[in-house]
Amino acid sequence: MTRRHVVVMLTTSYPRFPGDTIGTFMEPIAKGLAARGHAVHVILPWHPRLARGPVEDGVHFHPFRYAPHPDLNVFGYAAALEADVRLRGAAYVAAPMALVASYRAVRRVAAEVGATLLHGHWIIPSGAVVTAAGLDLPTVVSLHGSDVYVAERHAFARIAAQAALRRLDWLTACSDDLRDRMIALGADAGRAVTIPYGVDAQRFRPDAALRAEGRRAMGAGPDDLVLFTAGRFVRKKGFEYLIDAVGRLAPRWPALRLVIGGGGDLDAELRARAHERGIADRVRFPGVLAQDAVAAHLAGADIAVVPSVHDDAGNVDGLPNTVMEALASGTALVATRVGGIPSVVEDQRTGWLVAEREAGALEAALGHLLAAPQTRAALGAAARADVLRRRTWEAVAGAFEQVYDRAAGRAEGRRKTE
Repeated sequence: MTRRHVVVMLTTSYPRFPGDTIGTFMEPIAKGLAARGHAVHVILPWHPRLARGPVEDGVHFHPFRYAPHPDLNVFGYAAALEADVRLRGAAYVAAPMALVASYRAVRRVAAEVGATLLHGHWIIPSGAVVTAAGLDLPTVVSLHGSDVYVAERHAFARIAAQAALRRLDWLTACSDDLRDRMIALGADAGRAVTIPYGVDAQRFRPDAALRAEGRRAMGAGPDDLVLFTAGRFVRKKGFEYLIDAVGRLAPRWPALRLVIGGGGDLDAELRARAHERGIADRVRFPGVLAQDAVAAHLAGADIAVVPSVHDDAGNVDGLPNTVMEALASGTALVATRVGGIPSVVEDQRTGWLVAEREAGALEAALGHLLAAPQTRAALGAAARADVLRRRTWEAVAGAFEQVYDRAAGRAEGRRKTE
């Protein structure tokens, strides 16, 4: 029988306001568990744009302040890493203060609400904090991508992650890639499970009205062929390879258009690359899009593209949200064979997988699908069916619930032997 837990979650990212694109997977995880009857308390860093709580859909919010100066509010919300490759200078100053503040918040909130389980998202830093909090509670830690990269690349972070691995009761990862890399750092394979992200199949859906809205937003004419992608403008997204591929395709496909939603450190560089490839008039940069706008753009696109790569430092996405969103939208997907993408995309049945960092491979796959509308439709239909069968957030919440029960059982067994 499933237990009902009082869960204290510690996270460094969460959508700061409804429709925010930062940490979007955190919200359905928290709300999904609350919908299943668990009391969920989310501890997260304060941010100037944070507009949450105190309670939403059963999720209680506990923001903590840590920075004495506004310029030091760079902890969490994807602000600490520059282009997701190196730590910003201010992060070195903010991190010690934030770690102490989050440690105190975990202990305080757990005592106030009578926590029965701790859940840290990202092993660095949250997993390290919840396992070091000194609370004799079942503890689950979830891997999401950049945390594993930081643990692999920085000695102090690796030591902290390995200490957390010794103390936690159960480990989850959004991809087999992240799970295997953490096992290589010392995780117990018997207590590590992959739980891929889900998707809101009501928001992201094939719909004629939504498609028309997306086409208008992208400035697409009735005969245009539109490629859409979105994400932070950082190296691991691989957007430069997609721009190169479109540059190669453009002479053969005069109606081809590319829309890249998002923003970040590489904004000017990506715009310059489109100009250098002679396709500046074919590429639109609409900026950061709210979730509903992403849904409309995906529905309006002819092909969704996720060209993720291992960047030069070895960082890679765990499982890009856009992959799941494209699958649910019923839009044909071309993506690279990296991270968690192959675990949710069946090549040439629910999507088209290609090698990373190869503009030629993207060109070939896109060219094939541009010329084959029936194949695009079949891929989209199969992807949507697969999402509805096993990729909903309800299913993900159920998987986390099972992990909570296993963690609680292990903690009980540990106490009996002490």
